[in-house]
Amino acid sequence: MTTSTATQANRVSPQPQQPARIWWAIVALALGGFAIGTTEFVTMGLLPDIAASIDRSIPTTGHLITAYALGVVVGAPLIVSLGAKLPKRELAIVLVLALALGNGLTAVASGYVPVMLSRFVAGLPHGAYFGVASLLAAAMVPPSMRGRAVSRVMMGLSVGTVAGVPLSAWLGQELGWRAAYALVVVLALATALMIRAFVARVPGTPDATIGRELAALRRPQVLFAVAAGMIGFGGVFAMYSYIAPIVTDVSALSRATIPWVLFVFGIGSVAGTWLGGVLADWNNVRQIVAGFLASVVALVAFYFAASSGPIMIVLVFVVSALGSVLAIGLQLRLMNAAGDAQMLGAALNHSSLNVANGLGAWLGGLVIAAGHGYAAPSLVGAALAAAGLVIVLVAIAVERRSIRL
Repeated sequence: MTTSTATQANRVSPQPQQPARIWWAIVALALGGFAIGTTEFVTMGLLPDIAASIDRSIPTTGHLITAYALGVVVGAPLIVSLGAKLPKRELAIVLVLALALGNGLTAVASGYVPVMLSRFVAGLPHGAYFGVASLLAAAMVPPSMRGRAVSRVMMGLSVGTVAGVPLSAWLGQELGWRAAYALVVVLALATALMIRAFVARVPGTPDATIGRELAALRRPQVLFAVAAGMIGFGGVFAMYSYIAPIVTDVSALSRATIPWVLFVFGIGSVAGTWLGGVLADWNNVRQIVAGFLASVVALVAFYFAASSGPIMIVLVFVVSALGSVLAIGLQLRLMNAAGDAQMLGAALNHSSLNVANGLGAWLGGLVIAAGHGYAAPSLVGAALAAAGLVIVLVAIAVERRSIRL
């Protein structure tokens, strides 16, 4: 972690805590990530069920994914900037309660527009939560352990894709898709209780202003990193947003296979999150470049091999792992570039990745609606990943030039 990261963490560090309490605090914060990972990705696995319930086509219902992503994009910078003065623990609790509210609305909403609005509300606390949770995790451990503490909080998101998404998808198939979002409500409420019980109170930043927090957006490398995430990470979602019909219509596997494919995607996410931390310690720039390049290759391969069930499942794992490697790499690069606005930097990463979520789902829906089939979005994804690679290469060139000057 950079010196500026450590500086901000030192400003808000609580009194030293016992190792057991720190462990439970990390678990509490990671549980929030677990709930967010579940609600973010389960819609993709239940898309046909939701489409039938609200009487819309699958590509049109895919816009619910875009609505959630838009909520993340709007909520991350806005909530972090407005909440910078608030005590960090209490801000985290408010955010998970907002997550419970949004998912509760989804569970009871009926009709295309009400469900879409509820997904927007559910997305609002997403990025801001990870911003404040990352800062809380960094504040409770020594400087030498802050990177690992932050990564463990992020691991909750990945584990959510392994356990939470398949479980909620199965629950949605058995009890109706609304049950999946009711499960997220329970997880969010449990998170709020655990944060209150185990996370030490951390004061806000009294002299924080919205202008000072948002000033990080004027830094060129912040903008480059945000753009790379917004565009390049869309490659993952262009393919994964339509994974349910790919499994049944392209790979000709049974509907019961969908939760298992989601499980494989989650395992890939966990593996990629772990690998992403290792690669970031090695070389953050090379990590991002290699991640985008490998993603292009994997997504093109997915298009040509999606009709083979076993190969498709292997490539789902690969694409997921590469996506997590990129997510960790881009988050660290953003936090490094954001200077003192570390909480905003961490939140912006999730904002940019959810622009990618919406962009990938939207573009994927366009090519499906044009009659190119459910595998075609993976080629769109390859193009998006290639664009992200170009942005990163330009950012590196600009950075090196500024150093020489």
